[in-house]
Amino acid sequence: MADSERIIKMKIGVGFSNVEDAYTAGMEVIRNAMSFKDIDRADLILAFRTGASDLDEFYQGLRAATGNDAPILGGSAVGVITNDHLSYKEVASGAVVISSDNLRSRIISAGDLDIDEEKTGMRLGEALSLEQDGKLVLLFYDSIKRPPVDNMPPVLNASSLLLSGIYQRFTKATPIIGAGLIGDYDFNPTRQFCGSFSSNQKAVATILNGNFNIHTCITHGCTPLDGIYHKITKIDGAIIFELDGRPISHIIDEIYASKSWRSQQPVKLLTIGVDAGEKFAMPDESTCVNRLILGALPDGEGISIFEADLQIGTMIRFMMRDADEMMNSAKKNSEAIIARIKSKNEKPVFGLYIDCAGRTAEYQNITMEEASVVQDVFNSHNIPLLGFYSGVEIVPMPEKSRGLDWTGVLLVFTEGKN
Repeated sequence: MADSERIIKMKIGVGFSNVEDAYTAGMEVIRNAMSFKDIDRADLILAFRTGASDLDEFYQGLRAATGNDAPILGGSAVGVITNDHLSYKEVASGAVVISSDNLRSRIISAGDLDIDEEKTGMRLGEALSLEQDGKLVLLFYDSIKRPPVDNMPPVLNASSLLLSGIYQRFTKATPIIGAGLIGDYDFNPTRQFCGSFSSNQKAVATILNGNFNIHTCITHGCTPLDGIYHKITKIDGAIIFELDGRPISHIIDEIYASKSWRSQQPVKLLTIGVDAGEKFAMPDESTCVNRLILGALPDGEGISIFEADLQIGTMIRFMMRDADEMMNSAKKNSEAIIARIKSKNEKPVFGLYIDCAGRTAEYQNITMEEASVVQDVFNSHNIPLLGFYSGVEIVPMPEKSRGLDWTGVLLVFTEGKN
């Protein structure tokens, strides 16, 4: 058989632990993952744990259990998803261990993210450009720049600036997929695993290569509030002040018929939608970007959104988070990606689900977990799954990768002809 047709087996093990002691939990998730498929060596580990206060101890437990110097990526998460567990109301830890003689990766990190996201991205992109071509760039960064204080919304590190810096130096067509990490709904500081150490205010990436393929899809679930588009007429970074020459907070007051929304951080039902597709139509999941509203400014003169990538003249429309549509999207897209993989005669071997923390049932006050729909699809096909609840989801869009809000990003690794 020719090298280009050779099938290389990847061993994938997923582990979970709800042990409160972080060091013990780190050891337990690795042992559970490696016993899952009788794995004797870890070549790459992705691991996540709720919160941030004990993530260093968790990392040490992970490292102690691996028995080698395998790179570890991941860090803080609101919750963890596996084939058998979905947990965010209590302490939860999860990890996937990947073992493959053919897998090639090198971890690259850049600091001072909270000082200048774009310059951090440029340093990361320059280092990535020196690496050999790969099939995937996995990118994780700390979402929290500053936690909320004195009734001011939290300040977040902007994925748009980070990615802009990366693309100024990294010009290869390799898809970038990843997440901005958060550890809880209070937007407390986060911790991140950077391959061989634990830190914060970092952007961490790795180019992965080997005899595997990847497939991705985006799940949304927002519907337009109405058919009205608004033009941003005053904005400063991630603070929108005016739409159509009117204070945006006054417009949202009218939508809610009250000022009750101003006490929510983030605002629970309403998002800002930017659609590159056909106007006045249902948004296309592959082209629509939703921005969560972090909250109103204390003086009521503006709103803070998750990203600083909008500008004067951008046309937006208000979107409502729709639980039914979210469930439909998760089911439809999860089933479609597996069907697409099998139509190419490839074998799905592992799924990574990066799910916005705003999509949990408790946060939305609904009874069914959206991620359970993804679990059901993967369990029906006997495919290992690890997921985590994030702050920002990064996925390729029509031109380049972008950071999204209130989405689920599903990444599936497959074996087959390369």
